[in-house]
Amino acid sequence: MRADPASLEAKIGYRFSNGELLRRALTHSSHANEVREGPGSPLENNEQLEFLGDSILGFLVSEALVLRFPAQREGFLSRLKARLVSAAHLHGVARRLDLGSYLELGRSEEMSGGRAKKTLLVDALEALIAAIYLEGGIEAARRFVAGYVLEASDSAEESASALPVIEDFKSALQELAQARKLPQPSYAIVRERGPEHSKTFTVEARVGKEWTGKAEGRTKKIAAQRAAREVYERMLLPRAESADVPFVTQTLSDPSSEQL
Repeated sequence: MRADPASLEAKIGYRFSNGELLRRALTHSSHANEVREGPGSPLENNEQLEFLGDSILGFLVSEALVLRFPAQREGFLSRLKARLVSAAHLHGVARRLDLGSYLELGRSEEMSGGRAKKTLLVDALEALIAAIYLEGGIEAARRFVAGYVLEASDSAEESASALPVIEDFKSALQELAQARKLPQPSYAIVRERGPEHSKTFTVEARVGKEWTGKAEGRTKKIAAQRAAREVYERMLLPRAESADVPFVTQTLSDPSSEQL
């Protein structure tokens, strides 16, 4: 049974004055085609809204990334944008909103599990963004995108599938420090233990006076990368929580070696 769209409005914190616009955003072509074949007026579907929402989403994500990472190169921004607007990430957003329960589907689509289909959910999410934009303007759309597309995911699995993997923590930390106008990271070996042929190293990474992190590794290079990761993640989390535009936390891999 289809959920009441009013509960979706309450969930996203936006109330539509034009209820038909929201209904159109949630109407799949399968339902519209069935209504068209039967008695009454033809019903529009969400395909055009999805087309518009895709462009609005791309603009707003690009804008947020430029503001969030003013010192980053185009290549980095492009890779991050590609992940944030990817079907995998948007599918996770739509699932967290339980968007499938609000869709108007045709009988065949309903019977084939359309409420859980990734394509339908992603299209509906983009259509919803367009509907918010058409009624509330760019600021309303920006708030929605910031709150739901750019926010940190509650699921580590969804974050890992949605966000770019950074293999070089030290370079990432250096770029982040530069973007924040902070001193460049420094690294120091603070401990060595174990026999000569099987030592474990502890490295401290530091950015200015505020940000520090320590990590161990079987080589100095691995320990330095892990320490850089610890500082990098700590620097991102408070910024994401307190910034005017909420942002996602990067999901980082654990490389095997790098220069100290």
